[in-house]
Amino acid sequence: MSLCTIMNKLKNKSILLLAVLAMAVSSLSACHSDDNEKKEQQEEEQQQAAVETPTVQLVPVTKGRLSSVITIPGELIPYQQVDLYAKTNSYVKKLLVDIGSEVKQGQLLAVLEAPEINSQLASAQSRIKQYEAVYFASKATYDRLVSTSKTPGTVSQNDLEQAEAKKNADQANVDAAKSGLKEVSANLAYLEIRAPFDGVITSRNVNLGAYVGPGGKTTDPLFTVQDQNRMRLVVSVPEIYTGALSNKSEVNFTVRALPSEKFTAQVKRIAGALDEKLRAERLEMDVYNKSKKLIPHMFAEVSVPLPDGDSTYVVPKSAVATSTEKVFVIKVVDHKAVWVDVKKGLTNGDSVEIFGGDLKADDKLVKSASDEIRNGSTLKY
Repeated sequence: MSLCTIMNKLKNKSILLLAVLAMAVSSLSACHSDDNEKKEQQEEEQQQAAVETPTVQLVPVTKGRLSSVITIPGELIPYQQVDLYAKTNSYVKKLLVDIGSEVKQGQLLAVLEAPEINSQLASAQSRIKQYEAVYFASKATYDRLVSTSKTPGTVSQNDLEQAEAKKNADQANVDAAKSGLKEVSANLAYLEIRAPFDGVITSRNVNLGAYVGPGGKTTDPLFTVQDQNRMRLVVSVPEIYTGALSNKSEVNFTVRALPSEKFTAQVKRIAGALDEKLRAERLEMDVYNKSKKLIPHMFAEVSVPLPDGDSTYVVPKSAVATSTEKVFVIKVVDHKAVWVDVKKGLTNGDSVEIFGGDLKADDKLVKSASDEIRNGSTLKY
């Protein structure tokens, strides 16, 4: 065998060996690639399953009722307050009280002077005397004619009737003059300014000699009188809480000027209607201010207890979800999510009352509800 023949055989064997090795490497690479693809596919399937079947924590629905206290702002106002004006045009003659003066009902506060009223009074009195003189004369004439007419033929019936008519007309003039005197006397009484009730003078807007009355330049009252022995505590209660209040509810309140002191009051008056702008109901409480520590128009922080009522369902706040369309909880039935529409009631800490919906005690709810958990989706727990 020649050398060339031997070299050709060796070359052919080398080529064959390289081909076999290449096929083996290619096969191993293909196997490894398939394994990676299967592994990635399994991981994707596991992730998808986790998304489609979320794991949640459950809480039970419990029967109960929350007792709560709400704190709302209020204002103290006088139980009674009145602005006193001059009824007639006049001048201030005397001032008997000033700001801060405590007054009693009927007490004289100021004396006004109106010379024209005094003149009117004198004229009215003179007219009465004048008309009375005329009346007495006509009455005497009538009485004499009546006495004379008892003798037949002495006085005609016409003369008697005329005398009676004259007497009655003069009597009417006297009555009219007396009415005029009463009117002038009433105007004279308006020159005395008196306190309409027990209270405190909180403003005085006039000085001696000032011209007051409807024709005066100022529209300010002469005095402002406030009853501060008893005050009204006024609050506006939001609509959601109005159903829990009654006239027997007792409240506590504090004021900024006396932060360490706590005062009590009882609900006395409930408006029975909501304010259209505030969407709240006005409540008034009577506060007895014997110590005089409280001042009208102080702001107060009022603690209003909301009493227990009929039992309902209580759940954690996180179990109640709110979307753009509804408020709901997610009940779990056979590993399925069921949205149940509810209404929220009182809250206290991390708990909230819920009303309505197909719920009963011990039903299981998703502890952290949200609209991301779709209605009807499968859940793990």
